[in-house]
Amino acid sequence: MNVVDYLRISLLDRCNFRCQYCMPEGAELDYILRQELLTNKELVALLQEVFIPVGFKKFRLTGGEPLLRPGVVNLVRDIASLNETEDLAITTNGFLLADMAQALYDAGLRRINISLDSLDPQTFDKIIGNRGRSRWEQTWKGILAAHRVGFDPLKLNVVIIPGVNDAEVEDLAALSIDRNWHVRFIEFMPIGNGELFQDRTWIPSEELRGRIRSKWGLMESNVRGNGPADVFQIPDAKGTLGFISQMSECFCDRCNRMRLSADGWLRPCLLNETGQLDLKTALRNGVDFAILRDRVRQLLQLKPEINFKQRDNGSKTGIYTRTMSQIGG
Repeated sequence: MNVVDYLRISLLDRCNFRCQYCMPEGAELDYILRQELLTNKELVALLQEVFIPVGFKKFRLTGGEPLLRPGVVNLVRDIASLNETEDLAITTNGFLLADMAQALYDAGLRRINISLDSLDPQTFDKIIGNRGRSRWEQTWKGILAAHRVGFDPLKLNVVIIPGVNDAEVEDLAALSIDRNWHVRFIEFMPIGNGELFQDRTWIPSEELRGRIRSKWGLMESNVRGNGPADVFQIPDAKGTLGFISQMSECFCDRCNRMRLSADGWLRPCLLNETGQLDLKTALRNGVDFAILRDRVRQLLQLKPEINFKQRDNGSKTGIYTRTMSQIGG
């Protein structure tokens, strides 16, 4: 049985981007009211009293866009200061990072993932749903700021959408050659984007690897992370290339994570809500931490039977109706 010790914590469901694969145009979003979000104090209490005692040691802050969360730097400091925290990371779109990178680093954050789906400003703005002034340059400034202050590894997440950014695979892969950056190619998933997904489907990771291999060569890397990426390296490159192949190469059998939504629901799987727990309501009703620990342990025992392929999403089509921002990607 795989050890589950990694918790993804969504801080809010709002975002300043509206990416095609996360919050597609036309999706009706009912945002969580602020008073329904777990507070920083409640989050830290759940980590200290529930999650760490049952074996969680690695944490990632997500959203929506986590840098929009008031007090996020203080929250990073509080989690990083816990003696049992072995790893703390954050996933961001990078738009606010130029002004926040140093403060986050000083608070104890050392690992960061930044979404960068295109090197072309027009394509980038199309993907993020932007119709005003281009946001590419500010995002790139955020990436460079994170690199400058010392985040290592610095990971760039790329969701490949056929017909949109798939022609840039080699250019994006080249970012790993001269810098110790880890570029991760993620297969397009059927989450909150049914029509878009059915129209374009996805490109298997092996096809992307074949293109990169034919240009430079490609070898397996000895660098491993906390996630499901298969990691490779262009010969003599400083960085690596990761491939997250949730559609073509199911990795449920090596999943080591659970997800805590911004409003306090603990879920065992990205696309399967079987057994989910409402920890916020229990916490605010004064349920003893020992009882909450027992409930989480029971869900951990169920997790091997809960997977992506047999998802319970209430959809006959198999297309997940909630958006990635509402799940807490």
